[in-house]
Amino acid sequence: MGNQVPPLTELAPMQRRRLDQAGRMALQVAWWTQPEAEPAVPQVFASRHGDVGRTYRMLEQLAAEGEVSPTQFGLSTHNAIAAQYSIARQFTGNYSAVSAGSATAEAAVVEAQGLLADGAPAVLLVMYDVPLGADYAPFDREPQAAYAWSVRVQRAAAGETAICLHATCAAKTPSGQDSPPRLPHGLEVLRFLLGDQPGLSHQSGQTLWRWQRQATRA
Repeated sequence: MGNQVPPLTELAPMQRRRLDQAGRMALQVAWWTQPEAEPAVPQVFASRHGDVGRTYRMLEQLAAEGEVSPTQFGLSTHNAIAAQYSIARQFTGNYSAVSAGSATAEAAVVEAQGLLADGAPAVLLVMYDVPLGADYAPFDREPQAAYAWSVRVQRAAAGETAICLHATCAAKTPSGQDSPPRLPHGLEVLRFLLGDQPGLSHQSGQTLWRWQRQATRA
């Protein structure tokens, strides 16, 4: 979605003002993917860093004043954005907040697959992130961008092309052997989902993840 803050007119103004850029982007794409309320469809919200800007400001306040706002603390937790969506849509069912480093997108899909296996008819998956602040940026190894996207995950029907995700153990790639990524990994996954490339590989630590397109039997 770029660096702009979406209007999110679907949300009441008072609740909208409680959200920073990350929250507005995440809820906007969720609403676009799920324009009608679906109480039976669980949600998986996935973000590597969460609402990091709010957290950083809260840490600055703690250092300067010795205390933080309870409201800001409540909105800074990793599940806060998912909770705001659930409240706004009046959902009382299952939602999850996932973070797994550079493999956050993969962890979100694994979580969604578990919900499908448990009987959910579909899962709303929302992936979002915003750039780290200047003090944190040196510790991240992927490009910085503000983005949010969402997809509806469900079982592939007979004859449809399915997206498959596999994980295997692999020796960690020696430092300096990989070319630097051009996109945050979450956007690499989105490009794969929207494109026609047959596969995508991603190594996170000693786990090698492989995304593949696979035709199901008619």
